[in-house]
Amino acid sequence: MKYLIVGLGNPGAKYAETRHNIGFKVLEAIAKELGGSFTLGKQAETAEVKFKGRTLILIKPTTFMNLSGKAVNYWMQAEKIARENILVITDDLALPYGKLRMKGKGSDGGHNGLKDIQATLNSQEYARLRFGVGNDFHKGQQVDYVLGEWSEEERETLQERIQIATEFVKGFATIGLNLTMTNWNNK
Repeated sequence: MKYLIVGLGNPGAKYAETRHNIGFKVLEAIAKELGGSFTLGKQAETAEVKFKGRTLILIKPTTFMNLSGKAVNYWMQAEKIARENILVITDDLALPYGKLRMKGKGSDGGHNGLKDIQATLNSQEYARLRFGVGNDFHKGQQVDYVLGEWSEEERETLQERIQIATEFVKGFATIGLNLTMTNWNNK
């Protein structure tokens, strides 16, 4: 069985360590753990890895955040992956730093990457893993905050939180959305 695991972020070295690129960081951790490596493909950097008999197609869109839907749609069609086997990993300002929450559907919450995916797929019905980045910014500074780098305090636990996010992804592909949410949403 195949799964499309989408990490949201922006391409390029200048964005690599920003909060907005946490989706990329989680995919990089999964690829490293499962022996995959990314190559440049159409509209995304991709890696294919195996886990417990499942094939995970990992994509890091090269379309920039606001056009993520194009990459998701392309790879969904190219790999013939059903919507219920798609998981999108994204940063979330509404959750405290490091809090992880998986959902099977929902609004875009003002996130431009999710907004574009929903517009492209014409649906809110796809799984997403939201990685809390907190909201420690002054009014009007949201863009600077998500495009800013992690604080020293956040960096101390970032790898641990990324590792937990990889467990969500592996659970999604093996035990399914509902059991993964039950087992992991409050970790």
